[in-house]
Amino acid sequence: MGRQPILRYLRRTGAAGVLGRRLKWTDIWLRLRVPLATPSPARRSPRKLGHVRDNIEVPTYRDEAVVLRTHKLGEADRIITMLSRGRGKIRAVAKGVRRTTSKFGARLEPFSHVDLQLAVGHTLDVITQVESLDAFGEPLTDDYPAYTAGQVMLETADRLVVEESEPAVQQYLLLVGALRALNQGTSDGRRPPTLILDSYLLRALAVAGYAPSFSDCARCGVAGPHRAFSPALGGAVCERCRPAGASRPAPETLALLGALLEGRWRDTRQVPDRVARETSGITAAFVAWHLDRNLRSLAHVER
Repeated sequence: MGRQPILRYLRRTGAAGVLGRRLKWTDIWLRLRVPLATPSPARRSPRKLGHVRDNIEVPTYRDEAVVLRTHKLGEADRIITMLSRGRGKIRAVAKGVRRTTSKFGARLEPFSHVDLQLAVGHTLDVITQVESLDAFGEPLTDDYPAYTAGQVMLETADRLVVEESEPAVQQYLLLVGALRALNQGTSDGRRPPTLILDSYLLRALAVAGYAPSFSDCARCGVAGPHRAFSPALGGAVCERCRPAGASRPAPETLALLGALLEGRWRDTRQVPDRVARETSGITAAFVAWHLDRNLRSLAHVER
């Protein structure tokens, strides 16, 4: 209400001549009891929304996963990178995990196979509950060859599964089976960690779309067996397709590579050291070619 309409209203009601004096502008406002500054309804802040916001339900989900690696975050938290059954690679925050009183304990260390519950966050999900399924890392700490082979497996899974929150069930099952074979042995008994590692690397690359050929020619498809091997061409090659610098592994080596790729553990009994070393060298070269660079942990594996 403006100043002139108020004065006209007072003259019409006779309020302007009270006690024979002229009212001041402040008296008019006091007489009308109009507040000087009334907040508009749109600007009034809600008073009862605080507790409502605090009680909004946060979406959660459960999944099984293998811990691949961890990174420090702040003073007491960690970022946990995992390969899960249902959502592929997941990066989540474990709050307070570095404190000695943490409820998670050592269940979120690399090699841990866990069943966990996560709360959906804005950038990273938050781990709220963890139950241990298999502690693959504890037995490996007393066996250096097996421990280094397991580290290569974790790094390979992290490199092959690039997109986050994309299901990678085959890679997950393959990693769990390889870690279990390191601890408990294969379906045909125990094998050296290097053979289990080579089998995992070949099969993981095959699942990712880089399946090698150890019998037929990888370039023209001519039936084998062939003597030359080229990682760039995808495996064994015939004499016509053989590029310069291709290796010539022994027939026993190519046969062992085929058995490791297909998981025929009975054909891996009593492998000579020479054949095992040549198999590991070819596998490492094949992996390095298709991953564009060497695996850092592969240099620590005892061949």
